[in-house]
Amino acid sequence: MSSKHHQVDAEQAAEQEPLTADTEASAGTEPTQPDAAYVAGLEQQLADATASAQAEKDNALRALAEMENLRRRAAQDVEKAQKFALEKFAGELLPVIDSLERALEHTDKETDAFQAVYEGVGLTLKSLLSTVEKFGVLPIDPQGEAFDPNKHQAMSMVESAEVAPNSVLAVMMKGYELNGRVLRPAMVMVSKGPAIDTQA
Repeated sequence: MSSKHHQVDAEQAAEQEPLTADTEASAGTEPTQPDAAYVAGLEQQLADATASAQAEKDNALRALAEMENLRRRAAQDVEKAQKFALEKFAGELLPVIDSLERALEHTDKETDAFQAVYEGVGLTLKSLLSTVEKFGVLPIDPQGEAFDPNKHQAMSMVESAEVAPNSVLAVMMKGYELNGRVLRPAMVMVSKGPAIDTQA
């Protein structure tokens, strides 16, 4: 009985020896290195994906910038429309204001018969100017100021030694502006330096 058990143990040991040897050999084998072409392909795919993501980011930023510019332009257009919607109407009122001012200039306020007329025209003009001022219409009356070609229209040049050249000597007709935009330039007389006597 003992001899039989000994034989079985010997056979089992013989069967296990190759397995142990194979296992040790397998454990000692180094892992296979990845193929260089495969690695290069992965790197190229990563580079392509990165470039594509950057391009999409740039497109998104560009679209946001365009939307912001569009929003800003729309807001500016609305603001201009609100400010200058009355431009044509205000321009049509200017001759009325001019007529009332001329009526005051040519009415003899010292005469009792015209005193009431003078006062009535004056009150009407004052009320009209106050009303248009509420909507941004302001007079341009540059008496004594430097000539500004953006707001003034020179009707004549007059020599003067008393004021600096290019000064407004007289306002022949007031100008008007609407929220900073000129409706009508002021018509003015402008000074120029005295002529130099070349015969002296």
